[in-house]
Amino acid sequence: MEMALATDTFIDQTRFEDKLKESEARYRLLADHCSDMIASLDLEGRYLYVSPASVTLFGQTEDDLIGRLAIDFTHPDDVALFPAVIAQILKEQGVRTLTFRRRHKDGRYSWVESKVQGVRDATGAVTQIILTARDISERRQAEEDLRVAATAFETQEGMVITTSDQTILRVNQAFSEITGYAPSDAIGHKATLLKSGRHDQAFYDAMWTKIAETGMWRGEIWNRRKNGEIYPEWLTITAVKNPAGEVTHYVGAFTDITKRKATEEAIEHLAFYDPLTRLPNRRLLMDRLTQALVANARSKRGGALLFIDLDNFKTVNDTLGHDKGDLLLQQTAKRLISCVRKSDTVARLGGDEFVVMLEDLSANRNEAAVQARTIGDKILAALNEPYKITSYECDSSSSIGITLFCNHGDDVDAIIKHADLAMYRAKTSGRNSLCFFDPEMQQAATARAVLANELQTAVETEQFVLHYQPQVDGKGRLTGAEALLRWQHPDRGLISPADFIPLAEETGLMLPLGLWVLRTACRQLVQWAAREGTAHLTVSVNVSACQFRQADFVERVLETVDAIGADPTKLTLELTESMLIEDIDDTIAKMGQMKERGLSFSLDDFGTGYSSLAYLKSLPLSELKIDRSFITDVHSDPNSGAIAKTIVFLAQSLGLTVIAEGVETELQRTFLDNHGCRDYQGFLFSRPLPLDAFEAFAAQDFVDTCGVSGPMIGSDHRN
Repeated sequence: MEMALATDTFIDQTRFEDKLKESEARYRLLADHCSDMIASLDLEGRYLYVSPASVTLFGQTEDDLIGRLAIDFTHPDDVALFPAVIAQILKEQGVRTLTFRRRHKDGRYSWVESKVQGVRDATGAVTQIILTARDISERRQAEEDLRVAATAFETQEGMVITTSDQTILRVNQAFSEITGYAPSDAIGHKATLLKSGRHDQAFYDAMWTKIAETGMWRGEIWNRRKNGEIYPEWLTITAVKNPAGEVTHYVGAFTDITKRKATEEAIEHLAFYDPLTRLPNRRLLMDRLTQALVANARSKRGGALLFIDLDNFKTVNDTLGHDKGDLLLQQTAKRLISCVRKSDTVARLGGDEFVVMLEDLSANRNEAAVQARTIGDKILAALNEPYKITSYECDSSSSIGITLFCNHGDDVDAIIKHADLAMYRAKTSGRNSLCFFDPEMQQAATARAVLANELQTAVETEQFVLHYQPQVDGKGRLTGAEALLRWQHPDRGLISPADFIPLAEETGLMLPLGLWVLRTACRQLVQWAAREGTAHLTVSVNVSACQFRQADFVERVLETVDAIGADPTKLTLELTESMLIEDIDDTIAKMGQMKERGLSFSLDDFGTGYSSLAYLKSLPLSELKIDRSFITDVHSDPNSGAIAKTIVFLAQSLGLTVIAEGVETELQRTFLDNHGCRDYQGFLFSRPLPLDAFEAFAAQDFVDTCGVSGPMIGSDHRN
């Protein structure tokens, strides 16, 4: 019986051990084939057992780990996590989750998620620690990517995600700030709710075709905010595809470029438009003219360019001020625009120069000329209307040059140059008129360019002489002379100042030329002062505006007079009205300094300018000169006579002498003498004479004055 019981007990024990072995084998099988590493640790944290997954996950075998502390393979920043977790396990039951970085055998670290718990005996005491370790590096990276993506989604750029049929799924805060649509307003709706209506269907077709071909579209587009405002944005649309290559979503990123567009437009306006009149400037005109030539080549149509210059615009600036001149230019721009079609171009080149470009004229040159002439006449009439400028009303006119560009292949610069030449022809023909360009103008311009080069050489080699026109008193006695410049050209002979003085002023040669005249006249005064018959003579020298405006003009004049030793009381500087009033305070100061040294001043061509009489009493003048335009018919035209008498009376009232120039007949001299004018200059007495002839004239006058034969006004030797 006892043996039987013992046998049963043995059998039961054997069965238990077999089941235990079977259980251990089963659990080892699970541990050996689990993708997570399974390990057991003692209470100090040393490895007692590790599953084969440690090799797969971390490259470490049992030999590498058994008996080693788990913290030896933990990132230094995460070591402190283990003591805290072990302490919790010893106190409380339960599974703890631990996330830390674990080192591989090759030294790199992976993020690991561990489930940790204690193994307790029958008394409840923890005897060892069991943990699992799973590599979660990819998950952590995905979470980080999602976090970065979420942060990036909430940028200053508007972001919108749609389905493949453009239904809005998600928008960011910037989207709402830019468009005015809250997420609840947009999500579930089609992206077309943003359409502005500015783009046609062809625009959108091209955009979606591009996306289908390349997966992306980028460009400028106009959209509409919730409040209805249309605004420009820079938009990028990217297609999101699944592994099969099918579009699942679209991502749109955009920025509001309203300010940038405004800045670009402002910069463009500065670069291509005149700030005063807001008309296209030269740069934009050249561009449009180039395009017009290309269009003409295709259409076989003609075109014309009108070069417009305001007559006497400088007078408006001088008399009313530059601010009023600007207002006149602005009104001129508006009038020009009203005279042409919207397809034509009105441009301002600068100053008072405007250009009108006419397109789509007849291919027939004669017909195109008639069309251009019609517009030109219309412009002349419009610019002839009085201008109302604040409280002032002033009249103005214009000179217009026209050139056609019917010949395809015309040069842009040449077209503008031809129109400019035609305008100058209109101006020299009497102003307030228009003129077409022809080859003769080009020849004249070429000749002028040659003359400019020769004039430069002439100044350098002093190819000039002075002629002297006698000035006489009421008894015909010689009192002085006006020094008049002549160009003694080596090949062309004597050239009139009318042919080269304007050119000298334009090219800046008037400054050295004017100084040469002053020096030569002063030397002549010194020579005459040494002779009995000419010691009393004075010399008048014309001063140009560009000379007088020089900051060192006074110093140059006084230095010249002193260096040569001329008597300053015998030297008179002739000035014109317009040059005096530009800066009246500076003018008075300069004249005052020179008058203190004995120089005299004559106001030339008095009565033809527009200066205020209030300035006249302030200017340190010695003499007024009646212009020849009033002398010609002074004895027959009541108006000319009245003006001449007024000038004489005005001069006498101000204590000034008065001299009449351009006196050619005895009737003129008699009329002037009867009304108080006592000094004269003109062909009645003598033409301008070379130095030798003038000195012979002076010698005869000296003989006459001494009583040999008396005054000889109008005699042959004085003509």
